[in-house]
Amino acid sequence: MDILQAKQLVVDAGKKLVETGLIARTWGNVSCRISDTQFVITPSGKAYEAITPDDIVTVNIADCSYESDIKPSSEKGVHAAVYQLKPDMNFVIHTHQPFASAVSALGFDVNNIAGESRDIIGDHVPCAAYGMPSTGKLKKGVRAALARSDSKAVLMAYHGALCMGVDYEDTFAVAAELEKVCEGYILSKYQAVTGSIAEGFRSVGEYIASLAERGREIGTFPPYDSVREGSSMRLVPKDGGEEMILDIAPGKASLTRRDEPVAAELHRAVYKKRGDVSSIIHANSDAIVSASRLGVTIKPLLDDLAQIAGATVRSAEFDPSNTMKTAKKTVKKLRGRNAVMLKNNGAICVAKDEEEAGAVELVLEKGTKTYLTASLFEKINPINAIETRIMRFVYLQKYSKQK
Repeated sequence: MDILQAKQLVVDAGKKLVETGLIARTWGNVSCRISDTQFVITPSGKAYEAITPDDIVTVNIADCSYESDIKPSSEKGVHAAVYQLKPDMNFVIHTHQPFASAVSALGFDVNNIAGESRDIIGDHVPCAAYGMPSTGKLKKGVRAALARSDSKAVLMAYHGALCMGVDYEDTFAVAAELEKVCEGYILSKYQAVTGSIAEGFRSVGEYIASLAERGREIGTFPPYDSVREGSSMRLVPKDGGEEMILDIAPGKASLTRRDEPVAAELHRAVYKKRGDVSSIIHANSDAIVSASRLGVTIKPLLDDLAQIAGATVRSAEFDPSNTMKTAKKTVKKLRGRNAVMLKNNGAICVAKDEEEAGAVELVLEKGTKTYLTASLFEKINPINAIETRIMRFVYLQKYSKQK
């Protein structure tokens, strides 16, 4: 393929991946074969919305060498393995799509794929052994999975998926079908366990939450997002109601405390303790709320959760009937992390700005879906604690600064 055409296809694919929710921000990567010896691939650490053909890097298949001032994706070795072992495959995307990621943490191959899905993907999808991102162990695991399968998709344990095709269109069809297959795989397990037909993934979350030990009852309260504005904070209700500005310092609220929303004291406590935080998102999707009802520490089953949210995501009991005391306890559980579960009330995601807080929310949504899926399969095997801390450290020191 002409190199300029290939680079433009990779740029277009990156934007489409973001639009379709198969990846977000700089996560995942895209490549296109241009000859028997070379492919072009997305750069490392650059948002897909901002990429141009000039940013796309040409890489040699044999040894992953390249001649460019721009650094190619750190997963270039995984793409090279596809082009070496699959001579009929010409386009590759590595995704972090939600349901495929959730199934990847089970460590199972997905077998007995039938019908149209089999025609698009193959009759099974292998699961590659785990390796931390950008490591030789990751590449070795994917290479072994590719070698033992003729599938057009590979699950990457605790990580995501690798989809390949003869061209751009074929590869996107594989990615979309893989997500359907993995969602169906989860919902079929729900039916086998409960004897009921799931009404989407929400049924899975509700079922797992129903099994949790009750413990101390914690009331629910209306969720708010917020941003720091100097010595004040702007509270934004999730239901679209009226915003309000409150002072962060105690005793200086622009409204009396009895007129403030319950969430105000929690947000105030976060801003007082965490000078690095200027945005708080109260995440309350079905999956996150269901996971919060468990009242447990979420140990990462996906490496991007460890990187972006924290080596663990603790559970706190923020009590709307005792806000000042429990807000302080909640903030302690947030130490060194960017998210904390709120018993029965979802989670708060915190960061230096709204975009970063949104990224935390995205990975927590995917991470809680994965945790609920693993609970359904009785297969909760978190990533090694040392590895989660290494990934968190590397992310904070390197990748978070590349945005």
